Amino acid sequence: MHFFRNKTNRLYIIMSAFFIANAMVAEFMGVKIFSLDETLGIKKPVFDLFGFHFDGISQTCGVLLWPFVFVMTDIINEYFGVKGVRFISWIAAIMISYAYLMLFAAMQTAPAGWWVNSSNYGTELDFNKAYLAVFGQGTNIIIGSLIAFMVGQLIDVSVFHWIKKKTGDRFVWLRSTGSTLISQLVDSFIVLFVAFYLLKQGQQGQWTLNMVFAVGIVNYIYKCTAALVLTPVIYVVHKIIDSYLGSELAQSLKQQAVEGKLE
Repeated sequence: MHFFRNKTNRLYIIMSAFFIANAMVAEFMGVKIFSLDETLGIKKPVFDLFGFHFDGISQTCGVLLWPFVFVMTDIINEYFGVKGVRFISWIAAIMISYAYLMLFAAMQTAPAGWWVNSSNYGTELDFNKAYLAVFGQGTNIIIGSLIAFMVGQLIDVSVFHWIKKKTGDRFVWLRSTGSTLISQLVDSFIVLFVAFYLLKQGQQGQWTLNMVFAVGIVNYIYKCTAALVLTPVIYVVHKIIDSYLGSELAQSLKQQAVEGKLE
C-alpha cells in the first residue's frame, strides 16, 4: 500500500507507537516507589524543605520512562508540529484511560481459588490481593496524572515552537530542553496538587500545600536533571531521522511544522 511506503507516514506511526507505549508503561510502572539514593548507591540525603522532612529521596518508577516521553514529544514536535503532538497526546490520554478502565473491570472478577496461592513464594502471598494492590491505584492519582500529562504536553509544544520561531533551526538543545523544563515545572506540581490536595479535601491522608511544594520541587529537580542528561540523545535521534528521510524531505517537514501546514 502506498500509505505505508510513504516515509513520513511510517515515521509518524513509529514515533507515535513509541510515545504511547512509553506513556502507558510509565503509568503502570508508577505504582512502585523506589529509593533513588539506594538504587544509585549514594549517601542518603537528609533535609527539610517547606517544613517537610526528607529522609532519602523516593520516586515513582514512572519517572524512569517519562523523560523519554518528553524527548519524543520534542522530536514529534520538530517534524510534525503542534497538531502532530496534540493529536498523539489525546490518543495517549484516551488509551491510558481505557487501560485503567479495563484493569478496573479485571479487579472486579472473582479469583480462581487454585490461583490465589499458587506461587513459589508459598501460601503467605495472596495473588489476588497482590494484583489489587499493584494495579488498584486511587482514582485521584489517575485523574491528577492525566490532567498533568495533558497540561504539560500543551505547554511543551507551545514553548517549543515559540523558541524555534525565535531561533530558527539553531539551538536544538535550547528548544528541546527549555520546553521540557518549563512544562515539567507545571506538570510536577499539578499531579500532586490534584491527586493529594484538591481531590482529598477533608479526607484522611490529605497533603498540606507545603508537602505539595516540597515533593514537587524534588520531583522537578529530578526531571530537570534527566532532561539535561538526555540532551545528546535528541541530537542522535535527529541525525537518524534526517538520514532516513533525506535532507530535503526532513527540512520540508520541519518548515511545515513551524508554519502549521501539516495536515
